[in-house]
Amino acid sequence: MSDITIEKEISNAAASIEMEGFSIDEKAKIWCRQLLKKEITMEEYISLIKQKAGV
Repeated sequence: MSDITIEKEISNAAASIEMEGFSIDEKAKIWCRQLLKKEITMEEYISLIKQKAGV
C-alpha cells in the first residue's frame, strides 16, 4: 500500500468517525499508519489502543 493510499484511507476513516461525533487523535493515526505499513502487528496495535484507553 502506497503512502498516498494510506493517507487517503486514514483521512476517510477519520472523517467517518467525526461524522459519528467522535474524534481520532494524531497518536492513533500514527499507529494506523504503522499498522498499514506492516511496521507493527494487529496485536501490537490493539495493545497500544487499549493502553491509551486505560483498558
